[in-house]
Amino acid sequence: MLHEEWLTIESVKQVKVVQTDAKKYKVSDMLTVGQTYDVVNETEEYYHIRDNSGKVGGYYKEYFEEI
Repeated sequence: MLHEEWLTIESVKQVKVVQTDAKKYKVSDMLTVGQTYDVVNETEEYYHIRDNSGKVGGYYKEYFEEI
């Protein structure tokens, strides 16, 4: 499965969290404002990153800025 391979893939780039104000879901438990995360996969709408849980999760790009 592709998502299991993401745990061993090197990061594509890094992004920094600028806000965690989600309209629908609570993301403040998994993302910390000001912290830098490794992107393991990117789509048009999402970044898939290793979040605070240590697992890979998909988040809207609106929470981040590229470094």
